Amino acid sequence: MAGPQETPSFRLAYVPGATPGKWARIWHERLPGVPLALLPVPSAAAADALRDGAADAGLVRLPVDRTFFSAIPLYTEATVVVVPKDHLITAADEVTLADLADEVVWHPLDDVLGWAAPPGEPAAERPATTDDAVQLVAAGVGLLVVPQSLARLHHRRDLTYRTVVDAPQSGVALCWPEHATTDLVEDFIGIVRGRTANSTRGRGTLQAGQSQQTPPKRKRPEGAARQESAAGGSAGRTRQNRSAAAKGSKDSTNTKSGKSGKSGKGIKGAKGTGGGRPRRRS
Repeated sequence: MAGPQETPSFRLAYVPGATPGKWARIWHERLPGVPLALLPVPSAAAADALRDGAADAGLVRLPVDRTFFSAIPLYTEATVVVVPKDHLITAADEVTLADLADEVVWHPLDDVLGWAAPPGEPAAERPATTDDAVQLVAAGVGLLVVPQSLARLHHRRDLTYRTVVDAPQSGVALCWPEHATTDLVEDFIGIVRGRTANSTRGRGTLQAGQSQQTPPKRKRPEGAARQESAAGGSAGRTRQNRSAAAKGSKDSTNTKSGKSGKSGKGIKGAKGTGGGRPRRRS
């Protein structure tokens, strides 16, 4: 005897700085019968989570292994430098890497920018995490260059940031194993791409166990049909009455014309009878 059917669910991994909240709300509205689990993972561990089947899809940082994964690039972040609020750099709205040349710039082990050569003066060591590097900046030791979402994630009142216009940037993508493109993955793709609930390419309005069906055509109310029929009949009778009236008017005109002719003949005859040549007197 087969066991009870398991309720389908969808597991979405996401890296620090990614914000899946908006898409999760739309998922719950469109597929209330399918639970959505949000799984935070470190950026370096996101690919392994998808390879091992711990998640069905993920919001990850590019690049990814395109021989194994399918990926839809979503957006590219600006890169910023995190500094104390009283730092000289805050006098400008934007800076360049050259402006950081004389500063100690931390390069944490979980860095996601993939520097070929990190800017600034080399630090004595590399902090284990971005959060550790933020704490050092808050202590007045060095600066930190990160994607803007990470600067917001680790926001502190005593710190601020400025855009670094010529720094490498980080892209975020929706990623999943190419061999595991399931219906639920397609549902989430439709949500991320902004398809409507009625899109023919998605199953977004479906709940667990439902099938997609063409909605039945709406029948017109019988009363409206009767009214239209009555209106049509009335219009037809009106046209018939107008035609009959026009025909009657024509016949009447012809009749009057005929009577006038007969009357003319009578008058002519009367003239012939009462007239003629006068008699000659004897």
